[in-house]
Amino acid sequence: MIEQGHEMRRIVLRIGGFALLAFMLVACGGPPNWVKEGSGVMNADDSKSIYGVGAVVGVKNEPLAWETAENRARAELAKTFRTYTAYLMQDYAASTSGGNFTKSTEEQNVERAVKTFSAVTLNGVRPIDRYKDDETSTYYVLTKLSFAEMKEALQQAQELDEEVRDFVRKNAEKAFKKLEQEEAKRPGGL
Repeated sequence: MIEQGHEMRRIVLRIGGFALLAFMLVACGGPPNWVKEGSGVMNADDSKSIYGVGAVVGVKNEPLAWETAENRARAELAKTFRTYTAYLMQDYAASTSGGNFTKSTEEQNVERAVKTFSAVTLNGVRPIDRYKDDETSTYYVLTKLSFAEMKEALQQAQELDEEVRDFVRKNAEKAFKKLEQEEAKRPGGL
């Protein structure tokens, strides 16, 4: 009888130990480090790479949410290369008083406009990890472009035939003209 009590106690302790271990693993879970660190250049596994982290929240269609997060991760990666930002801020303040100067009217208006544009073709960018935060229904995707793969893609791009290069140049000129037209529409230009 005493031996059965000891055996029962060991079983209860084992189950309690497993339950505690499971609780600790769940409590220590949380998002991966890359969700917290965000996009940027990292040197992992002796391979320098650029990483992009994309996220989307509130999309109930899961395939669409994953695709959106991946596209945003690619956009984050592209912003690492080249981003054009136009910034305009207008600030107006006035104070008006009349008569014996005991009463005045104050007014102010502050406006800010920011336009950011990034366009780059990146070959070799691939998603390498994804994470879903079930509490907030936020989908995260991590994309990677290694410098070695980027160098190889640039080498291949230099080997393009002349006809393709002309096509790329002409379209680049059109894009810049369109950008200049957009800038000209802004008050005061740039």
